Amino acid sequence: MSPMLPKRPKKTQPENETVSETVNESANETVNETVAPEDVLPPLGGTSAADEPAAPTPADATSADRDPQPEQPAPTAPDMSGAIEALAAGRHQQPHDLLGQHLEGGGLRVRVLRPMARSVVVGFEDGERIELHHEAHGVWTGVREGCDRTMDYRVHVAYDDGIEHEQDDPYRFAPTLGEVDRHLIGEGRHEQLWTVLGAHVREYDGPMGSVRGTSFAVWAPHARAVHVIGDFNGWDPVRHPMRLLGESGVWELFIPGVGEGNRYKYEIRGSDDIVRSKADPMAQATEVPPATGSVVTRSQYEWADDAWMERRRTTDPHSGPMSIYEVHLGSWRQGHSYRDLAEHLVNYVSDLGFTHVEFLPVMEHPYGPSWGYQVTGYYAPTARFGSPDDFRYLVDRLHQAGIGVILDWVPAHFPRDAWALAKFDGQALYEHPDPRRGDQPDWGTHIFDFGRMQVRNFLVANAIYWLEEFHIDGLRVDAVASMLYLDYSRQEGQWLPNQYGGRENLEAIGLLQETNATTYKRVPGIVTVAEESTSWPGVTRATSGGGLGFGLKWNMGWMNDSLRYIGQDPVHRQYHHNLLTFSLMYAYSENYVLPISHDEVVHGKGSLLRKIPGSRYDQLATLRAYLAYIWTHPGKQLVFMGSEFAQEAEWADGRELDWWLLDHPAHYRIHNLVKELNHIYRTNPALWALDSSPAGFEWLNADDNAGNTFSYLRFGAEDRQSGPVVAVVVNFSGMAHDRMRIGVPRPGRWKVVLDTSGFDEFGTPSQADVVVEAQEHPADNQPYSVEVRVAPLSSVWLAPVEAPAIAGSVQEQVSASRQED
Repeated sequence: MSPMLPKRPKKTQPENETVSETVNESANETVNETVAPEDVLPPLGGTSAADEPAAPTPADATSADRDPQPEQPAPTAPDMSGAIEALAAGRHQQPHDLLGQHLEGGGLRVRVLRPMARSVVVGFEDGERIELHHEAHGVWTGVREGCDRTMDYRVHVAYDDGIEHEQDDPYRFAPTLGEVDRHLIGEGRHEQLWTVLGAHVREYDGPMGSVRGTSFAVWAPHARAVHVIGDFNGWDPVRHPMRLLGESGVWELFIPGVGEGNRYKYEIRGSDDIVRSKADPMAQATEVPPATGSVVTRSQYEWADDAWMERRRTTDPHSGPMSIYEVHLGSWRQGHSYRDLAEHLVNYVSDLGFTHVEFLPVMEHPYGPSWGYQVTGYYAPTARFGSPDDFRYLVDRLHQAGIGVILDWVPAHFPRDAWALAKFDGQALYEHPDPRRGDQPDWGTHIFDFGRMQVRNFLVANAIYWLEEFHIDGLRVDAVASMLYLDYSRQEGQWLPNQYGGRENLEAIGLLQETNATTYKRVPGIVTVAEESTSWPGVTRATSGGGLGFGLKWNMGWMNDSLRYIGQDPVHRQYHHNLLTFSLMYAYSENYVLPISHDEVVHGKGSLLRKIPGSRYDQLATLRAYLAYIWTHPGKQLVFMGSEFAQEAEWADGRELDWWLLDHPAHYRIHNLVKELNHIYRTNPALWALDSSPAGFEWLNADDNAGNTFSYLRFGAEDRQSGPVVAVVVNFSGMAHDRMRIGVPRPGRWKVVLDTSGFDEFGTPSQADVVVEAQEHPADNQPYSVEVRVAPLSSVWLAPVEAPAIAGSVQEQVSASRQED
């Protein structure tokens, strides 16, 4: 097969300056490292002819007196047969020392690797041409005698097709990574690692025209040799050997003519002398699974979310409203691309009033039913739904609609696929070498070697990459508990203690702290969220105080208890009353998110609706009351797609949601209730401003076991007498409370802002908008009280009619929220 050839260059050659942008380790400043002009066309071997010493001649001797001098032999090139044999065998670590141009005593030698060529001619920038001869194994060489400098040149190759192909030579270019880049990589401190490793399209100018190509760089410190293979060289395992850059462990090569859309992998001869084809760990695009190749890409996207990004930079998401809609892209609506979702998902979430969407992992993964939690391409959005720029478009449209984007991120483990990270350079590299720390028994995956500096760098930079390159607003870190404990899911004898004999994974703790500290420093206004299912202290405490540094933590205890409660028959709930009161005992130990996630509606657990016993009417009514309870409990809230309209069947990733249910009044009213919950929530800071402070909550009656009711106050300011306040009562019994007296903290008129019983399919009259006068009748430890009717399996919210002035940033966020609504 004839190789794919680059386009004929126009007028320039590689530019004499290569710029590499890195981050200064000490000052965190951007550094532009410039490669010297002489390094672009480096004299890789030999000396200049001008440096050769002349033979001494006695000043007083005539030509007749001189003794006959023996003829000086012409300088001979060093024997390269061994290097050529190593190159042909795929074992050469420094191909640039053999190939390319090198100054020798007799002139400028050029060697090129052109297997299967019939003839090879080199044309130089000054118009001179020399014919090369074949040495061995596809290596062609020739000397331009008398030439004392390196220069731009092109290679003219004729194959059996009889056509002369003009090509550029990859081995005449200087490294695309500078000394600072290599130093930071070696230190494990390169915060923009994706800008120097992986595949990057570059263009240079020179005397013979512009050169456009792609630089490849991969970290493989134990490899014996590395080659780039791809559709541009017929996947030839020896055509494009890479060079090893010093002791950095990085292999690099610039290949002219390779550009966007070309597919590639690395052919790595490992430390075990086995050759493996590996996808690029830093690839920013991939083939569509099940194909496993990496794809050269360069973003052309122009963002239009400046207003959102400025607002993000200047606001604190931890103290603002956060109502999250969790989405699995492949099954929300099947067959939708990123750009389809940018219309339909954006419109849907905007209408419902959620502040954020959270996507199950979008990073490339080979097995769809893993839902993205077994990642092989950490730097590439999955190609199933489009290109990286298509994903940028989706994020951009969400931002323009006032919706934040959170991504699930999986640093806890990675799959064993032979073409991906596992045993990358012939031995454990990304994974810990000891299976007692490097294998995850629950998922059959590997665990990252969190103590290796470069692996930690790979993960920290990856978190920054999504936040900066894709404008992502937050990362939810999956399976944090599995990272924190060395004995997680292991029996005695199956795990190694830490250096102090404990079960804590000190290296993983360090990674989490570094990731959180670095992302919050570099990207103001983002949030990191931990899925952590144990009582590990200080998950959301600052790293300066010894905490893990997360902004929020999933409240798994609340989730389990509350689902157990609504799973009881109403007549039995009185015996399980503490399941809903216990969460307030620890509600302020961390900054919490209340998650009703995908994990709770799959694998035989049933949909949220089907977890509830009783008649269909009871199920729907209980669900309405439960959703209202979630929106008023301290903490941010998250619900998985489908729960917002009472999906009947449990979630299955292979089919889309049952959208036809919205044609049924009962389900459409649940949908409308969620819309109303979000509207009231976003416009009333009492429901979010003090989520993480005990000052934001007060029980009215936590002890009505017999009545299955819970009543409490939510406050939006430390000043309870003048700040925002909402009174909440939730009735999980099958009996109505026709004249229920509820204590309130102040006099005046109070309006029913929500009555979930008015959202049933039968059009039951709602108390919403009913105004009652607070009486000077103490109740529930409050100086005033009101009377309302609370229907069976329902929730009622009340708020003062005369809303007090809201000061400062809270007022600004409320105003912004109203504008979005």
